[in-house]
Amino acid sequence: MVGRSILQRIAGPLPSRPVNLFGLTFPNCLGVAAGFDKEVQVTAGLALLGFGHIEVGTITPQAQPGNERPRIFRLPEDDALINRMGFPSEGMSPTSQRLKALSEKERDYVVGVSLGKQKETPLAQADKDYVQVLQTVFPFADYLVVNISSPNTPELRKLQGEKYLGDLLGTLSAENKSQAAKLQIKPRPLLVKIAPDLSDTELTAILQVTIDNKIDGIVATNTTIARNGLESANRDETGGLSGKPLSARSLEIIGTIARETNGELPIIGVGGIFTADDIQARLDAGASLVQIYTALVYEGPGIAGRILRALSEPNETVKV
Repeated sequence: MVGRSILQRIAGPLPSRPVNLFGLTFPNCLGVAAGFDKEVQVTAGLALLGFGHIEVGTITPQAQPGNERPRIFRLPEDDALINRMGFPSEGMSPTSQRLKALSEKERDYVVGVSLGKQKETPLAQADKDYVQVLQTVFPFADYLVVNISSPNTPELRKLQGEKYLGDLLGTLSAENKSQAAKLQIKPRPLLVKIAPDLSDTELTAILQVTIDNKIDGIVATNTTIARNGLESANRDETGGLSGKPLSARSLEIIGTIARETNGELPIIGVGGIFTADDIQARLDAGASLVQIYTALVYEGPGIAGRILRALSEPNETVKV
């Protein structure tokens, strides 16, 4: 297969550094964050480039167009992006068929699915949307992520508050177990993706609710609404900021989660990761896995192989 060989050549030789987490074996610690492969179109290709896991979605129950274009902006002076995509989605039915096709093939990479809600669904009924998507993708996902932290769906981040979060996570945890019982398998690892713009008090509350509901892990973090120190002309566009300006805050939150949970709550670190040193900093702070998005946009498809090779030589600092 010509396409396959080209992608493998772009990736180059890949060191073997598997990570065992959630009862799954990840080929390496590096993955692609949700939002890049929204509709399971290029999952297998991303794996051929060297990524050990791909988090697809965010998937909503029904098709929706997302926000008006233009809705994604480069900030090259800042190594950043601003997006206000708003969960564009084909809906769970066609997307789950692609997930099903992937699940029927032998593969050594891990596929996570990011769960979302319709833009118009009131927060008080959001659990129904998340449950629908969970039920549909459950048989084909290796792990599941509850996305309650995108800044681009109105009021979505309020689901991180204690008013909604406990009920939502309790409902999804119960549904996860119910689906597992039907298929006579173990429940899927269930994680929560949080925002970087939380106060210390809000973060502590989220961690307590997460632990109380026996959630398997945290994805830290989503994009930020902060705009500190940016140079690009696009800095005032509305939406979520990703890339290097998010790096310090994301790393700080990873460290806080690890300390407050005594390292017992697994963390997937996301935000501002461009180099092997960035990854090592997050692993040292308490993350078990990491994901990139903006770096893939700026540095191109060879970044996974370059980072993974550099990471296998920890005494070297390599700018990829």
